[in-house]
Amino acid sequence: MPLAPWLLDPSLVYVALAGGLYALGSRGRGRPRPREALAFYASLLVIVIALCSPIDYFADELFWVHMLQHILLLSVAPPLMLLGKPWPRMWRALPLAPRTKLARTIVRSPGVAPVRALARPIPAWILFNVTFLGWHIPAAYNLTLTSGAVHAVEHAMFFFTGLLFWARVIDPGPLRPRLVWPVRIAYAASTMVVGWLLAITLVIVPHPVYGYYSALLTRPGGISALTDQQLAAGMMWVPGSLAYTITFILGFYRWLEPDRAPSPTPAAFTT
Repeated sequence: MPLAPWLLDPSLVYVALAGGLYALGSRGRGRPRPREALAFYASLLVIVIALCSPIDYFADELFWVHMLQHILLLSVAPPLMLLGKPWPRMWRALPLAPRTKLARTIVRSPGVAPVRALARPIPAWILFNVTFLGWHIPAAYNLTLTSGAVHAVEHAMFFFTGLLFWARVIDPGPLRPRLVWPVRIAYAASTMVVGWLLAITLVIVPHPVYGYYSALLTRPGGISALTDQQLAAGMMWVPGSLAYTITFILGFYRWLEPDRAPSPTPAAFTT
């Protein structure tokens, strides 16, 4: 496989902005724990690797590499960023006057209410999975490979719906958890099953699903379009399940561990 270049993706602007705000808000009393800072900056690195490294270059030639890129944006970068507890620190970095005005708008504006509703568990679950499946419809998927603007929209939707979804699992910050641990486990498991269904479909279909990849005359490694598709299914099935598997392990541990102190009872499921 030939060497591929690193690319200057426009997302670098947002990565630099997020990193700068986090660093500014982490000064003094806002200093994060080392593991939180490590998780946050690791999430930014994952975004850079997904969109600027040779992964992005080869995603146009290999379906399985493109699937790896999607996994990084859906289930690696978002949970890492949330583990860094970024919102209080990035918020603290903003000037007081615009910060106050923005907070009032978010809390009081009727126009923002639908946006706030999307952060609730059921809407976040639906939005995440509909976005994931919708962009894997052949017509939509082929369009992302022929239009840079559409491809950028797809990547942004993956990442931001990922933040909404994983926030219901990780619950960063001082807010009381919205979901009890058994429901969080089911929340993640049901989403993993959605990915498995797509992976199974890609394995059992006896022909290439995506016309863009099947039309390529050559591919790195000399593999066929059907083999490439099966490798993409395996990528979705195994690496794509890792974040959910970690959720199961930690979730069962937290669910079964004895209570060490009384705490407020979280809602079973807030819609």
